[in-house]
Amino acid sequence: MTVRLAVRLTPRGGRDAVEGWARDEKGQPYLKARVAAPPVEGAANAALAKLIAKALKVSRGAVRIAAGDQSRLKILEIDGIAQADLERVFGKIK
Repeated sequence: MTVRLAVRLTPRGGRDAVEGWARDEKGQPYLKARVAAPPVEGAANAALAKLIAKALKVSRGAVRIAAGDQSRLKILEIDGIAQADLERVFGKIK
């Protein structure tokens, strides 16, 4: 099973952390996250994948960026979890 997850990433955020759910102007939910790594040579994207994998207790290889690798808003694909796992780990979608 593969789940798609929208994430708004803040690179150079001082620490690696997930900060909860928000909605975009169209009402679509996304997860807010920050990483200490800079947006250089994929460092921030790699830190994001590692952060999400650790939180969901899946392998780093189970998390990949499907869209938005050069954008702040990214679409991640995560193997081996269900949608309910996202809410269990990151809280209810607002």
